Amino acid sequence: MSPPALQEATRVLVVEDDDTIGRHLDAGLRSHGYGTTWCRTGLGAMAEIRRRDYSIVLLDLGLPDTDGVDVARALRADFPDVLIVILTARGDEIDMIAGLDAGADDYLVKPFTLSVLLARLRAHLRRRPPASGRQEGPIRLGDLTVDTTARRCLLAGREVALRPKEFELLAVLARHAGAAVSREALMAEVWDENWFGPTKTLDVTLASLRRRLHQASADAPDSPRLPAITTLRGHGYRLEPGETGPGAGPESGG
Repeated sequence: MSPPALQEATRVLVVEDDDTIGRHLDAGLRSHGYGTTWCRTGLGAMAEIRRRDYSIVLLDLGLPDTDGVDVARALRADFPDVLIVILTARGDEIDMIAGLDAGADDYLVKPFTLSVLLARLRAHLRRRPPASGRQEGPIRLGDLTVDTTARRCLLAGREVALRPKEFELLAVLARHAGAAVSREALMAEVWDENWFGPTKTLDVTLASLRRRLHQASADAPDSPRLPAITTLRGHGYRLEPGETGPGAGPESGG
């Protein structure tokens, strides 16, 4: 089964104290294009979600420092737009009711497969409206600005002319700057979730995008800071949130 198409703003906070389950969730979600952070305690999770915006919280109930139901209740009170999915070994109906009444959107009983979890997340994200009616603002990385609302790419304030698929590919990478994005997830998001053609299409488009950005950087008068697109052999690509100058070249291998 192909990885799901990336969604806008899909940072996931995993709250799980079991090392094996936590590592499995963290690796599995990352391999499908989600940006994840893993916390082992309820208090740590509450501190983390106040530090950075998250769209999804995957919450274990049996935490070492506090009950997950109390964490769910606090999350729902303070972050009404976040998607909360409880993942727990507690399968009794009374526990499920308590979790959902505390504010969870879904409840999965362990053990469960990663494919089932991913399908649940896709279904929830399709149905959820944009958080609080907010529009996505321009993404700025160094001197590069990607404005998905206006469909404009600017480098140091100068327009960079991109073909439609080049822009869409850059927009996906920019939304997930610093995260590894798999080839399959990029194909699903930029082309089609049911694309069965050669993934060489992705390589050609990515190479063209790199050339256009590099040329725009070389033509600019003030040596703008251009983030590099790193190739992750056997996996996909990553747009570096750090900044490089125009001398870095159009290719960045890994």
